[in-house]
Amino acid sequence: QVQLVESGGGLVQAGGSLRLSCAASGLTFGGYHMGWFRQAPGKEREFVAAISSGGVLKYYADSVKGRCTISRDNPKNTQYLEVNSVKPEDTAVYYCAARRLWRGFDGSDYDYWGQGAQVTVSS
Repeated sequence: QVQLVESGGGLVQAGGSLRLSCAASGLTFGGYHMGWFRQAPGKEREFVAAISSGGVLKYYADSVKGRCTISRDNPKNTQYLEVNSVKPEDTAVYYCAARRLWRGFDGSDYDYWGQGAQVTVSS
């Protein structure tokens, strides 16, 4: 079955950087568009970034644009999210997601989800 496993979360100081990885298995990774979402305590899940199957198209939420880079390594079946100049408001559980069709950027557009990785930014 399809598995998406996030890693790299933890405690980060404000102003620092974080890098999350998502290892995929059970699917033809290069045939899937990938994305990252996050959910802060007491808030709705929100879109963070998306990348097309070949890595050419990349989209970012306004809240992270300019601070964030999404990337993928298809031979390694892994996608990444780097966030620089992190802020306390970046504290959330970050989720990796995969989809076959390139549609919108709502969570309902994605087919598979990881279990999430906690990121806590201390001020």
